[in-house]
Amino acid sequence: MTGTMKATSGPTPMMVQYLALKAKAEDCLLFYRMGDFFELFFDDARAAAATLDIALTSRGEHDGRPIPMCGVPVHAAEGYLARLIKAGHRVAIAEQTESPEDAKARGGSKTLVARDIVRFVTAGTLTEDSLLDSWTSNMLVAVAPVGDEYGLAAADISTGYFELVTVAASALEAELARLSASELVVPDGLAQQFIGAIIRPRADFDSIVGGDLLKQHFALSTLDAIGAVTRAEQAAAGGLIAYLAHVGQGNMPFLKLPVRREVHAHLLIDQATRDSLEISAANKGARAGSLLAEVDRTITGAGARQLASDLSAPLMDQSIIEARLSLVQWFHDAPLTRDAVRSALRQLPDIARALGRVVAGRGSPRDLGQIRDGLDAARHLRERLGAMADRPQLLDHLLPMLDGHGHMVDVLSRALVTSPPTDTTQGGYIAEGYDAALDVLRSAGRDGRQAIAQLEARYRDSTGVAALKIRHNAVLGYFVEVPAKHGDALMAAGSGFAHRQTMAGAVRFNSPELHEEAMRITQASGHALAAEAAHLEELTAIVLTRRDAIAASADALARIDVSAALAERAAEGNWCRPSFVSHPCLEIEGGRHPVVESALAKSGDRFIANDCKLSPDKRLWLVSGPNMGGKSTFLRQNALIVLLAQAGSYVPATSAKLGLVDRLFSRVGASDNLARGRSTFMVEMVETAAILAQATERSFVILDEVGRGTSTYDGLAIAWAVVEGIHETNRCRCLFATHYHELTRLSDSLDALSLHHVRAKEYKGDLVLLHELGDGPADRSYGIAVAKLAGLPPQVVSRAKTVLEKLEKGRAETGGLAAGLGDLPLFSAALDAAEAKVDALREKLTGLDIDALSPRAALDLLYELKRAAGEN
Repeated sequence: MTGTMKATSGPTPMMVQYLALKAKAEDCLLFYRMGDFFELFFDDARAAAATLDIALTSRGEHDGRPIPMCGVPVHAAEGYLARLIKAGHRVAIAEQTESPEDAKARGGSKTLVARDIVRFVTAGTLTEDSLLDSWTSNMLVAVAPVGDEYGLAAADISTGYFELVTVAASALEAELARLSASELVVPDGLAQQFIGAIIRPRADFDSIVGGDLLKQHFALSTLDAIGAVTRAEQAAAGGLIAYLAHVGQGNMPFLKLPVRREVHAHLLIDQATRDSLEISAANKGARAGSLLAEVDRTITGAGARQLASDLSAPLMDQSIIEARLSLVQWFHDAPLTRDAVRSALRQLPDIARALGRVVAGRGSPRDLGQIRDGLDAARHLRERLGAMADRPQLLDHLLPMLDGHGHMVDVLSRALVTSPPTDTTQGGYIAEGYDAALDVLRSAGRDGRQAIAQLEARYRDSTGVAALKIRHNAVLGYFVEVPAKHGDALMAAGSGFAHRQTMAGAVRFNSPELHEEAMRITQASGHALAAEAAHLEELTAIVLTRRDAIAASADALARIDVSAALAERAAEGNWCRPSFVSHPCLEIEGGRHPVVESALAKSGDRFIANDCKLSPDKRLWLVSGPNMGGKSTFLRQNALIVLLAQAGSYVPATSAKLGLVDRLFSRVGASDNLARGRSTFMVEMVETAAILAQATERSFVILDEVGRGTSTYDGLAIAWAVVEGIHETNRCRCLFATHYHELTRLSDSLDALSLHHVRAKEYKGDLVLLHELGDGPADRSYGIAVAKLAGLPPQVVSRAKTVLEKLEKGRAETGGLAAGLGDLPLFSAALDAAEAKVDALREKLTGLDIDALSPRAALDLLYELKRAAGEN
């Protein structure tokens, strides 16, 4: 039943109903079902019309003003929902919860049909294919602070993935960057800390309630099956499950038993480093140009999602890394097997997401068909791979997960047609021969339609109207239609036809014979649809009983896809298998940047490979040389090699040996963050401060041009202190690129510092950039030569040379920028000196008997202490 809004002195019953539902929807746009349309009103209509670029109209009045309104057809709602969600909106779906007949029986002919919100559609709770990117996970993350720790509960309900992790405040940002949530849910009171997050009642994040919800949802008597779940994790899980219950209005999505992650089980990478290295997205947010896009050779959507997850969280467990690498090598060394497996994977549907929709109650016959076809293909793949010799351990672990579904697949194969539809309203998805009674009903329907076709032919003959047709629509059912000029003949008494409707160019009739046949068809079709719906429910129940085993099969197929894809990429690019050692080193021979190398290859150019050998006694490389010489590329390529190696991939190098890295930091390039009032230099300092505070002896840091955003003296001073700090305090592996040649003096005092440069030469007045790394410092920066190469006018270049000569002469006479720095104590010694000054004052204060001081003596003492502080 649909309602209308009339201009009255008070709100109509439908407006009362709408406003009550809108209050329940809160800040979500309300899709209010009216017949075949979802309607939006007031501010919701304005927002939706602007986002969707559809007409904004008005209907009736409320408080004396026209009511803004827009609508979208129900059959096309998913496409509109996708655009609204992408634009940052959330949507509440209000459906009719009773039929017009039920409403009439409840309260009379004018009773409004009851409606209620049946679902909230939000960025983190999508399951429909049309609303999701098949190549990307869709993470919903709940954050709960407990004490000085944070619990994170993360789920991708489209596949059932669910994880729990506890982090310290210092690691929170890196973990959130890894998860890259589509939607973040936090308790009330944390809105300022998590801008843009969904705020939920703090009571939802109670750790005791959260633990009970976990046990209830997974039917556990104890949480031991999950592991040592912390209070913070229980609180976050409670917030997540409560939010899912709210969004689904009690209909819970698919969640696998949660995996407990230890934050130190994977390489920590903060958001600034991810952006700098362009791991999953290039600098403008696009996938193209990123490391992920360059490495990805997966065949399936599940494989692509798994690869993205692997690259976002490289491992710290060498045994698991080696297991992944062994499977990659197995596929790499057997190209025929690899090709056969990839061909088989190419036929696979997305089992995981089909299962997610089925469990969420939004499954279709097509989803069941995809599960059937995917698991059948998985069994054949298991037979093929299981017959091969010298299988790696990881493959032997994965293969059993691909089998065990034989009975279910057999039932689905007999029950469903080859290509089941998504829409169930028309039936036709249960195969012939599965249910004899259903076949009889279908036969009756077919016979009835044949009888109607015969009836149509007989009516044409008896009336002499060759244009007579028997048609059907949803309002009238079956009817006889003739052109208007023949209408009078059928209206004549005794014609056997009853007039039903007159159109502009046609007249419609009914007849007793037609009515009888129509009733038979309608009854048979209705019973057939009901029988098919019952079978669909039975088949869905069978799938639900095996949902965990089906999810495990989907995960195993994804891992096989990733391994074969990485082998394919390694074979394409002549990449090598990395090796790992127990001490902190990074020894790369012939290292390349995969994205830059690919871009150069497309233009016919060759990438110049370079070595990198960081060892405990030479753990900090200071790299100098001209702009455009390849310093930034060299820094980034080594960071990416570390990341790929610990993700279990071959790497773009001739050989690679490294000790495991616990945190990866990159401060290469920066941009203004005007939204937070930060300049380029401020962003640089914030990121550098984070590195100095968090990097450990097992970390790997790349820093480029620290200090360049301020005055020369300030910049040099900051860069000098940062190099000393990394060498003396953090003691991590580090590549430090700089234009401050004065920093090379630090090699005299820092024993683990090694000097290197990117090579360049001037030939006949032109600069030739060799993109090769050489030992020792650069002889000069070639800044003016680079400026000339960039196209500065000749007069400007000439003037710059003159100014440079003058400056260099002054530097030679005065000792230059770094004059006197050779006598400066080391970083640690400077700290000791500062501490000694403080200690002198502390000793004086410690020896005081304050109670024995007169007011005058106390004042004199304050003056004395102030003088001492000034002298120090």
